[in-house]
Amino acid sequence: MQPPDEETRLADGLATARVATTTPASRGDKAASSSSGSSGFTTTAPDIDHGRFPPGSLLDQRYRIVGRLGKGGMGEVYRADDLRLGQPVALKFLPEDVDRDPARLTQLHTEVRMARQVSHANVCRVYDVGEFEGHTFLSMEYVDGEDLASLLRRIGRFPQDRAIELTRQICAGLAAAHERGVVHRDLKPANIMLDGGGRIRITDFGLAGTSGEVLRAGTPAYMAPEQLAGGEVTPRSDIYALGLVLYEMFTGRRALEAANLAELIVKREQAAIVPPTDVVRDLDEQIERVIMRCLQPDPARRPGSALAVSAALPGGDPLAAALAAGETPSPDMVAAADTSAVLTPALTWAGVGWIVASLAIIVAFYQHVLMVNVVDPPKPPAVLIDRAQDVVQRLGYGTAAASSGAGVTLDLDWARFVGSSTTGADRWQRLHTARPESVLLWYRTGPRTLVPYGSENGLQSDNPPLTTAGMTLVVIDDMGRLAEFVAVPDPKVVAAAPFTNWQALFELAGLSMSGFTPAAPAWVPMVHAEQRVAWEGHIPEVPDQTVRIEAGATGGKPVFFAVAAPWSRSTRTPPSEAPAPPFLRVVRAIASLTMPALMVVGAVLARRNLKLGRGDRRGAFRAAAAVFFLQMAAWLLGSSHVLSFDPELNRFFSAVGQGLFGAAVLWLTYLGLEPYVRRFSPDSLVGWQRLVGGGWRDARVGRDVLIGVAAGLAMTVVFAVHNKIPPLFGRPEPMPVFSDLSPLMGVRFSIAIVLSQMENAVSSGMLATAGYVVFRILLKRRVPAVAAAILCFVWVVLQGLFNPGWPALDLLCGLVITATFVITLDRVGLLATIATLATHFLLLRAPLTTDWSTWRASAGMANLGAVLLLGLSAAYLASRQHARVIRT
Repeated sequence: MQPPDEETRLADGLATARVATTTPASRGDKAASSSSGSSGFTTTAPDIDHGRFPPGSLLDQRYRIVGRLGKGGMGEVYRADDLRLGQPVALKFLPEDVDRDPARLTQLHTEVRMARQVSHANVCRVYDVGEFEGHTFLSMEYVDGEDLASLLRRIGRFPQDRAIELTRQICAGLAAAHERGVVHRDLKPANIMLDGGGRIRITDFGLAGTSGEVLRAGTPAYMAPEQLAGGEVTPRSDIYALGLVLYEMFTGRRALEAANLAELIVKREQAAIVPPTDVVRDLDEQIERVIMRCLQPDPARRPGSALAVSAALPGGDPLAAALAAGETPSPDMVAAADTSAVLTPALTWAGVGWIVASLAIIVAFYQHVLMVNVVDPPKPPAVLIDRAQDVVQRLGYGTAAASSGAGVTLDLDWARFVGSSTTGADRWQRLHTARPESVLLWYRTGPRTLVPYGSENGLQSDNPPLTTAGMTLVVIDDMGRLAEFVAVPDPKVVAAAPFTNWQALFELAGLSMSGFTPAAPAWVPMVHAEQRVAWEGHIPEVPDQTVRIEAGATGGKPVFFAVAAPWSRSTRTPPSEAPAPPFLRVVRAIASLTMPALMVVGAVLARRNLKLGRGDRRGAFRAAAAVFFLQMAAWLLGSSHVLSFDPELNRFFSAVGQGLFGAAVLWLTYLGLEPYVRRFSPDSLVGWQRLVGGGWRDARVGRDVLIGVAAGLAMTVVFAVHNKIPPLFGRPEPMPVFSDLSPLMGVRFSIAIVLSQMENAVSSGMLATAGYVVFRILLKRRVPAVAAAILCFVWVVLQGLFNPGWPALDLLCGLVITATFVITLDRVGLLATIATLATHFLLLRAPLTTDWSTWRASAGMANLGAVLLLGLSAAYLASRQHARVIRT
């Protein structure tokens, strides 16, 4: 290895050039001891070396020199009075022999630029660069105190409690620099001051730089192995130097003593560092573990941040200290806080027991309140698709089909009719009939590729619209019978005999034409029909109701067929709802504007936070990236893709654009609102910051996720039992809950739903946390803030949660669900909130069944499996961490 260069030696010599009022032993020889005669009296004043500027000198009509503080290889430091601002300052001048060296001037400007990026109570402030008569200097804060190097030489070592207190201040200042992307690269006791008030000040950023740069300069005795070897220097290199500093503070001696660089390298490679407890017998073993972790040769094995070092010390809670000082804790400080996050085995097993029990309750109640379980469709989609294809062939449109797609949907017309006409306890059993149907399969065909409008939309029964000749729509009930048929006729008039084989349509619908009598058409088809016919009759399942058959044909081919009943309502009919009371309209407006308002405010504040350097860019990027990739994965799995390259490529880029837009909105919202959450409720971000920092195996992460899953299950239990409460009081049961039936189409659709709900949970959880902190800021106290958040969020929760008809019960259950959510947010934090919403969203209306023999059994397994994996993995992490703590 090459010997240290001039810059290294000069940096090492700066130990005596401190910005402070030092002890005589630490000052220059000529300033500390004047020449004396035999009589013992000092010599005349001209013999005293005041440096290049004697006391009283006036520089630049602004700085009056008081005296020289020190001199070293990096230059001279003077104490001066700033006459313009009326405060003492320290002026650092380069050595006279290199005062005009461009490289050294660049280094001085770099020191100012780096130091000015860091503003913290434990970092010495640097003001500006100046020049006087060809001498370049920098002005900085004057610290009336002593550097640790000279102090340790005088006192040996600090008492343990005092050393811990000073260590926390060093860690806080170093963390502030690292948060701004500044690596000190020359941390040593001579560059750490202890001012007159007993506070730590980190000084001398002359060798500072950004993470990842290669720099061999520095003080060899305090350089990390990778820095000494000429490798990349990162914040973990400062952590190594911090470990060496702490070793001296707690033991009073250096970790490695060497006369020269070669001896130092040999000792580092061949001789292990003596454990601090071998030097100080009564030293706390926890302190020794922290120091030895900092001194690991491999940077990856050192603590991840200076705040992690602080938090690992006995009694460490840097978050509480920052809040008490009125500071906004950094993301790393938040992540390092609250080290007592391990759940006891009893609580962990209680959480596992609740997960299993609540899932059993939800699945059991879903058998009676979920529409798909009440109806119990007998045939799987594959069978119904085959039947639909047969219908298209038999009606003469099979040869024109170049593209096709299918989906499952719910028809609620019959359920609404039952709910409005009967009040018996068993009224919903009428839904479990072969006809009228409640579960339908639609099947689309087209003469060219069916490309749906909107990248976020898959192929639907009405997307793309039926506008091209040869397009068909076939609707099949859950028994495989034709319920509706639409075909777009040729735009040209075709001379053909009128269509007469209406019997074939009746057969496809599973109806006997002899049981119906001709009637005047009453329904207008959505396509042109030259022939329009209709029949009326009865079906065995509802003998007291008249059923109509509407049909039409053009050019000798059927183009329209529908089975209509008194309860049937066309999708083209505008919804008719009674106007809501003014109060309810206002509440709905507030609820609908709550989340968008938080997004807008967040975007506005993002620019300010970025400018001030307060935004958590790492957390914002990772949250936005998670949302983007979850959204894209859900689109890839859940959308109905087309086989034509150009249209599918356009849809892909459109989906990417929408995903990037959603990620950008979340990124801006996060940057705008997260610093305020961190300032007023930092404890709510501990688990989240550890997760985004890569600590997904951390005990706090496991604890938060486990609590969140438990809370989400509690919310879903309330939702599941909602419909069973009215019968307990002799009231009719509300309409069964309907759900998205896309998971019935296959496993990939189920996984897409899981990914989509996870993305929704991340976005909603962050916005809800920000909204809650707004209440904390406005109302000051926790209980009023929780109450206000519940009253505000409940209207958002109730949007579409329950079927209409039971407003008082809906509000009561909504309040319980919202209170569970807000209390979890308040007491545990953002990560638990996201886990709560993810669990609730995954299970809300999921098609879960206990009949494992049915074809529907696998439809809800992805949702159920995701919740179990989330909860049990979190419990494992919590129990694993507890075992580790016991062994330690």
